[in-house]
Amino acid sequence: MAGRTATLTGHSATARIRLNPMRPLDDRDRRILDLLRRDARMPLKTLAAQVGLARSTLRERLTRLESEGVIRGYRVDVADDEGRVSAYLLVRLRKTPSPGLVDALRGIAEIRHCSSVAGDIDLIVLLEAGTVERVNAVRDEIAGHPDVADLTTSIVLRREIA
Repeated sequence: MAGRTATLTGHSATARIRLNPMRPLDDRDRRILDLLRRDARMPLKTLAAQVGLARSTLRERLTRLESEGVIRGYRVDVADDEGRVSAYLLVRLRKTPSPGLVDALRGIAEIRHCSSVAGDIDLIVLLEAGTVERVNAVRDEIAGHPDVADLTTSIVLRREIA
């Protein structure tokens, strides 16, 4: 059973969590996740001390939260580079869901976000690349996937709210 997901943003990194885990989270799990929201790179020793657990016990909890899909991964949140080109791809699929396409998107380094949405469009994909040519190459790669019926590209001119 898949649940909704959210991004936990710390000062220098981000963790993805599932909002509807199979097993209810206890107070310590919620405290761990709250601390990781603030600083996803917090050393285990510091994190363990703040939640009142031994480092080995904390490591076991983190491993369990990861294996259960509560914490889905970690990534660095890098400041926007000058000259980067961002684009939203509005993807209409031949059939839904399309786990093969989503898996393929995970393997493309320029993909920043992918959301399933209700309505005429099935996926909204944010990509960032160094050049318009690279945006176009990634767009062509995605458009060529057998599950894609149609794809519209919108280049970001300016971020109004970051």
